[in-house]
Amino acid sequence: MTRSNKIADPLPGTAGRRRIYLVRHGEVAYFDRDGQVVHPKYVKLTEDGQAQARAMNAMLTNVPLDRAITSGLPRTMETAALALAGRDLTPETREDLKEIKSGNNRGKSIEQVEAEFAYGMEGAAVPGARFAGGDLYADFYARVTTEFERILLEPGWTRLLIVAHEGTNRMILGWTSGGGLAAVGAFEQDPCCVNVIDVDVVDGAIERKFIKLMNATPVNHAKHGNYLSSMEQVFALRRRMMAAG
Repeated sequence: MTRSNKIADPLPGTAGRRRIYLVRHGEVAYFDRDGQVVHPKYVKLTEDGQAQARAMNAMLTNVPLDRAITSGLPRTMETAALALAGRDLTPETREDLKEIKSGNNRGKSIEQVEAEFAYGMEGAAVPGARFAGGDLYADFYARVTTEFERILLEPGWTRLLIVAHEGTNRMILGWTSGGGLAAVGAFEQDPCCVNVIDVDVVDGAIERKFIKLMNATPVNHAKHGNYLSSMEQVFALRRRMMAAG
């Protein structure tokens, strides 16, 4: 079942409020056991990532969702399938929600690559800034937020699940907070976290928006022992894989 064509009712007690459950995909391995980069288009969830998505399913059990969207990349589709298991709901694909792309890392040291990936968002608002030599942050922000606003104004839903990516989610949170690109570096997105965003749509226009919940993980609610940023975790997993290989 895809999105309903009916005119959806607003959230109870509100005039035109809608809710978005914005999820980052579960853990994936961006590197093979030799430490070589796996093309991000094809990476799939690790066993831990699959467990995280099943935990998300349990967390959202009592949430009545009437629409779901992914970026169309395998890691978001796999996360959505596990998170939505047991529901008669087929996710749509919105390719403009795909992750930001990096540039060519050939010739760079692993330390330089790690720094660019892990901390690049801190300078996202600097004019001309690019993600690890790839996409312009400003272009990525415009792509994601334009698509998100388009989705918000579409009819037929009240509660929406979006499964996307760390960078994508950061752009949406920056837009929602009003901080734009200057704020995105502060919005951590752990694997398979959920953010809850409420938006008031009145007479076909977005009137207000706010964040009800951010970076909540169904596994380890208190983040105990989780002292690395999400991108630091990616490179820590790489080191563990190389050691085990």
